[in-house]
Amino acid sequence: MSNTNRGVVYKGPGEVAVESIAFPELSLGDRKCEHGVLLKVITTNICGSDQHMVRGRTTAPSGLVLGHEITGQIIECGRDVEFLKVGDFVSVPFNIACGRCRNCKEGKTGICLNVNPSRPGAAYGYVDMGGWVGGQTEYVMVPYADFNLLKFPDKDQALEKIRDLTLLSDILPTGFHGCVTAGVGPGSTVYIAGAGPVGLAAAASAQLLGAACVIVGDMIDDRLAQARSFGCETINLKEEGSMEDKLEQILGEREVDCFVDCVGFEAHACGCNSHVEAPATVLNSAMSITRAGGQIGIPGLYVTEDPGAVDDAAKQGALSMRFGLGWAKSHSFHTGQCPVMKYHRPLMQAILFDKIKIADAVNVQVIGLDDAPAGYADFDGGAAKKFVIDPHGSVPA
Repeated sequence: MSNTNRGVVYKGPGEVAVESIAFPELSLGDRKCEHGVLLKVITTNICGSDQHMVRGRTTAPSGLVLGHEITGQIIECGRDVEFLKVGDFVSVPFNIACGRCRNCKEGKTGICLNVNPSRPGAAYGYVDMGGWVGGQTEYVMVPYADFNLLKFPDKDQALEKIRDLTLLSDILPTGFHGCVTAGVGPGSTVYIAGAGPVGLAAAASAQLLGAACVIVGDMIDDRLAQARSFGCETINLKEEGSMEDKLEQILGEREVDCFVDCVGFEAHACGCNSHVEAPATVLNSAMSITRAGGQIGIPGLYVTEDPGAVDDAAKQGALSMRFGLGWAKSHSFHTGQCPVMKYHRPLMQAILFDKIKIADAVNVQVIGLDDAPAGYADFDGGAAKKFVIDPHGSVPA
């Protein structure tokens, strides 16, 4: 095996490049990482969260190696790894978690207390998330391997279904978590804000959870068509008219039981003002069209610092919300990173037993590592695709 490595590197707003980077080592600073493993990356995905950084909408530094959606094969194990071995195929949760702190022991692995010196929670290749090297690379190091990694039961089966299984590292559990925290269950009516990959994953998850009607709103025609391709109702947010009127045309009612925000802080106003950024618009819409006593899941990303925001308050993550309406309607709001390990094993089983066709739902397109900059550009332009990078040509045709 060569000890060379390449990865996708953030160069500055609007620019990424594939460059030679250091081959990973089993180390954490100046000490050996005996609980970690080295992975040959089988697949690694471009995420909408990555796009926020690449657009220059975070404080990400130039030179950051990107990528937090990783699936790989173990090529080396630290001395303290007990239950995994070289050759295993594994899914890597995007949350890095120690398994030892209070939050990890409570299952809150998205806010581990020991893996990021600046705040709770860490992720690979992401701004302010602990400085961990990202996984849009050929090889990567993963710490706390026994706790974090999900081993696939059969390598041949894993490769056969890799287009689906690669989505276990983030967007499928994240979409599912958004639905669970919004209270989706059998017979629910659900509104999903945003038809990007996470929104489409949430829509497919709502169907898996038994929703009676799943409605997806977006401004991009191709993404709305993708939502309709697996049975969702859609609302084009560029069209004039109130959300309540549009819901009534679909449901016969002006509110939904459950609302899932898969847009986040780069939201835009609706109708004729769709060119205007309005970072609180989805949250305010959620309170308007969710029934009294309903739940609102917010897997969409909101940040503490947004240098490209429309006003000084939003630059600090302070948004103008009509929170009194949500209080009056007894809404519950659930925010934050998805604790991937809470869901990835049962969702793996759903994939392996053909209960969900998530790669079809989000329109997976496999590309090579050298194609990553073009993939970022296409995704930023609104492509109705989920770009999956195959660094070694491992994915079967």
